[in-house]
Amino acid sequence: MKQQTDYLECEKPWVYWLLIMAAGWFGGYTFIQRGGVFCNAQTANIVLFGIALGQRNWQHAAFLLIPITAYFAGAFFSELLGKTVKRFRFLRWDTMLIGIEVLVVFVLGLLPARVPDQICQIGLNFICSMQFNTFRQVEGIPAATTFVTNHIREVGSNLAKYLRHRDEKSGRKVRVHGLLIVFFALGAVLSAICCGFMHYRAIWGSGVILLIVFFRLAHADRSYERAQLDQVPHGH
Repeated sequence: MKQQTDYLECEKPWVYWLLIMAAGWFGGYTFIQRGGVFCNAQTANIVLFGIALGQRNWQHAAFLLIPITAYFAGAFFSELLGKTVKRFRFLRWDTMLIGIEVLVVFVLGLLPARVPDQICQIGLNFICSMQFNTFRQVEGIPAATTFVTNHIREVGSNLAKYLRHRDEKSGRKVRVHGLLIVFFALGAVLSAICCGFMHYRAIWGSGVILLIVFFRLAHADRSYERAQLDQVPHGH
């Protein structure tokens, strides 16, 4: 008999749709309002770091280590705290993380325009890394919630498999990854619109999205999933 897999609320598709929408919002916000950069990943910073070293621009290379270190710290502390908070049996780490993100986003939205853009960028580097490390699989399918490069690859690869073999598993992956791309783009669109009239406060829009996730996950933790607080999400 095939055993049915029970997924936690934090692994459901709606959670990943909203989280990646918030990430798209972050990217649009930092590009438009905070320095013309994307804060969701560190690939570009690693390339720029290598270029700075090759050109012997030591000062710029040292500066680039700041966002890279912030991203590293986010992954480190999310892994460390995730194992620690389980002992309190009040809320899952996944839920607490979203609450932390809401607080960070609220504070960043309070920063005046004169504050260096790098402060906002580093703050978002940190929480994006924590989110990326914490939310790993949407109902058994590995998925990122902060960038879409791999989702684009997965759509292309699995679409070819589906057209060749009519494999339902591949078809499901196309739908899952395709929707994540759509929601990421939607977040960027909404961010651009809000930046047009809210300017530096536009990041609060992503906070509204995260608040929805937080309250729904908190409700699950304190009600119908209370007995599952020790259950580890798939992919960890």
